[in-house]
Amino acid sequence: MDRQRARRSVDLYIDGWREGDKARILDALEERCVVIESYGPIYRGRPRVEQWVDAWFGEGNRVDRWEITSFLMAGDAAAFEWRFACTWRGKPVEFEGASIAHFQDGKISRLREYCTTAPLYEWEGAWRS
Repeated sequence: MDRQRARRSVDLYIDGWREGDKARILDALEERCVVIESYGPIYRGRPRVEQWVDAWFGEGNRVDRWEITSFLMAGDAAAFEWRFACTWRGKPVEFEGASIAHFQDGKISRLREYCTTAPLYEWEGAWRS
């Protein structure tokens, strides 16, 4: 898969979340896709992803920002870093993370997300000898 086509699929998926557009989210995914969220849930197949999307937006949640900061491609897989912000259950949430995506027939067939678990900071301390 070429880099531009892969990036378009990833952008379609992320844009769908940012815009609250379930059709765009699902259109980016291969029918038998697997999506693994950073905190553990696994969704197998577009029908299950659709249920998740309906439930997530149905609770009044929204994606406020999802920005890709780097994108790497190797074979049929891509890795990309991102910054994410949403309103979840009425509260603002922000974190950084990375995803690994695999592609089949121009669509995402597997997506695994990872996120930071604490704020990032510059280490300026001393190591013990």
